Amino acid sequence: MSSDLRISPRDRLVLNAIIELYIATGEPVASQTVARQFDNKDGMSSATIRNVMASLGEAGLLEQAHTSAGRCPTASAFRLYVEQLHGNTKLTPMALTQERRDQIEDSFAGVSSRQQFLERTSHVLALISSGVGLAMEAQAETYCLDHIHFSRISPGRVLAVVVTRSGIVLDRVLALDRDLSLAELESAAAFLNQNFRGWSIERIRAELARRLEQERNEYDRLMRSIEELCRKGALEQDTAVQSIFIVGVANLVAGEADGEQLRRLLSALETKQRLIELLDAYVDARQQAVRVVVGLEETIPEMRNLVLIGAPARWGTQSLGTVAVIGSTRIPYQETINAVSFIAQLSDRILPTQ
Repeated sequence: MSSDLRISPRDRLVLNAIIELYIATGEPVASQTVARQFDNKDGMSSATIRNVMASLGEAGLLEQAHTSAGRCPTASAFRLYVEQLHGNTKLTPMALTQERRDQIEDSFAGVSSRQQFLERTSHVLALISSGVGLAMEAQAETYCLDHIHFSRISPGRVLAVVVTRSGIVLDRVLALDRDLSLAELESAAAFLNQNFRGWSIERIRAELARRLEQERNEYDRLMRSIEELCRKGALEQDTAVQSIFIVGVANLVAGEADGEQLRRLLSALETKQRLIELLDAYVDARQQAVRVVVGLEETIPEMRNLVLIGAPARWGTQSLGTVAVIGSTRIPYQETINAVSFIAQLSDRILPTQ
């Protein structure tokens, strides 16, 4: 997220000092505290710092809760700070110290599948960031048929088992409008397996619709049986079961004093579909970049004061999903950006070769 605000190098120096003090303490920052940071270096006298802070306040970068209190950075200030750090940069896995990289890799010991990798990622990111660790599975790839089998459970109820070329097994119980005999089910499965092995599910459905219209008179009964099975969901690719792993909600709500705001925040965090939409809105799987967004209210109003740091993860040539952290504006930005970047590229070393 880029900002149109432009401030002088001196103002930026003071602003960065205020932000880092605020991240460290969580308390409003007074001019005297900033002055001690500079110790009258670079022409930064106490009077100069007070003037700069007043100017930053007028620019909407600092806010003052009470007349006698110090100043706190605003969302705009954090956006400027993030831009200066990494913003939308390319993934830079080497930015972490070797010690931290070793710790992260050790945390993935024993992981051997995509699901395990994503689940472990959410735990590691929550621990590193003291925020909410998120790891979302990529939208399901287009499935291609290896073979299909139908079993008659009871009159009008059929179990369809689809095995894809990638080895995924999809099964579902179909409630049919008319009962199909065992012979009809075997004929339907044989027809699909002989004619459409290797085809994508979407392409099979389209071709069946075309053939049903074109060749209705030739094998109407068989095609009607197949059409009934497919219409009831035998060849549906279910995209609604996208996995998302969430760890560390307690980290995020610990400092929230407003009871009503806390209730709304918890409700938003518990609704997995909203978090999936949030990650889809801000992290583009096609971009090899860490995305930092300060203020998430455009997608989820309850998260207006929170920060998202996320990146797409890949496994070889496939999209693995999205790894991310949601935290307060006091999140350790640099370390979290580096950790997200590193983990986003870790799967190629952790997971077995495809």
